[in-house]
Amino acid sequence: MTLTIHRTGPAAVQDLGRPHRLAEGLSRGGAADRLALLEAAALLGLKTPVAGIEMALMGCEVTTDTATRIALTGATMQASLVGQPVEWNTCLTLAPGEVLKIGAARAGTYGYLVPAGGIQTTPVMGSVAAHLTAGIGRVLEPGDRLPAGKDPHPDAPPMVLKPEPRLTGGAIRLMPGPQTGLFDDDTRARFFATAFTRSRTGNRQGVRLDFDGAPFASGTGALASEIMQAGDVQMTGEGIPYVLLSECQTMGGYPRIGTVIPQDLPRVAQATPGTALTFTELTVEEADALWRPEADLLSTLRRAVQPLRRDPHDIPDLLSYQLIGGVIRGDETEA
Repeated sequence: MTLTIHRTGPAAVQDLGRPHRLAEGLSRGGAADRLALLEAAALLGLKTPVAGIEMALMGCEVTTDTATRIALTGATMQASLVGQPVEWNTCLTLAPGEVLKIGAARAGTYGYLVPAGGIQTTPVMGSVAAHLTAGIGRVLEPGDRLPAGKDPHPDAPPMVLKPEPRLTGGAIRLMPGPQTGLFDDDTRARFFATAFTRSRTGNRQGVRLDFDGAPFASGTGALASEIMQAGDVQMTGEGIPYVLLSECQTMGGYPRIGTVIPQDLPRVAQATPGTALTFTELTVEEADALWRPEADLLSTLRRAVQPLRRDPHDIPDLLSYQLIGGVIRGDETEA
């Protein structure tokens, strides 16, 4: 089976990335919003997430040569199939030759188009995810033909899932990091009391946080570089905080005031420029108590999906459906 890209904005193939590669100087990478791939797997009735197309702010236009179900998750984008509007956070069946058009994001930054069989380009180091900062993979272009696996449940009905709200910023929970203690009490208190906005400066490596007031200071001189990870809130030499994302560097010497817990990192990744963000402080014990394996999250999401009830106004061939399951004489109610 092949997906053909006819039009696209900034987009690339992403899965859950490459774990356990820090010793080789490679961050995990993968989807900026990992939860979106778990939601797609739940909608498609899959036991594990599969690779899809990650679209940044703008969508794409695709066709397929074989009927397959496709899930649409993450940032809410305008979408239509054969000219008819398509709901987001659903799965739909794309027949051969039918055109699925996805436009600009209405909320959030990263939207996901995930075929039920997963995109199956050639793996590199155990993953098909593009890691552009490491030179692995590339952005998609019109005319690209992406191999995909066979839909394991082609006759499954369309499903819908109410997603976890995460497209409009809000409160982000932060656990202590290796250098939290290098920031004095007043600086930490000011950080957690500050109203930040997501800057225009940002990408899959990380996003800058804008704020009013003087730069933040830490009691560090020249720190030795050490391991970094997605979620770390790094304070640059200018006293400006950055939240590191999936393609962050693996080593760094700037102090980190804390680390965003995995459950809240999608909120940061999905925040568009100007989105308000604040931070609340957790202890390590509180953060540990909140942590859940992604396999458990997927099980919960699979239980939450529901059959999609379509609006009759959006069904162009409505009159071809059998809408009556039986008939009566008319006098049964009198009896």
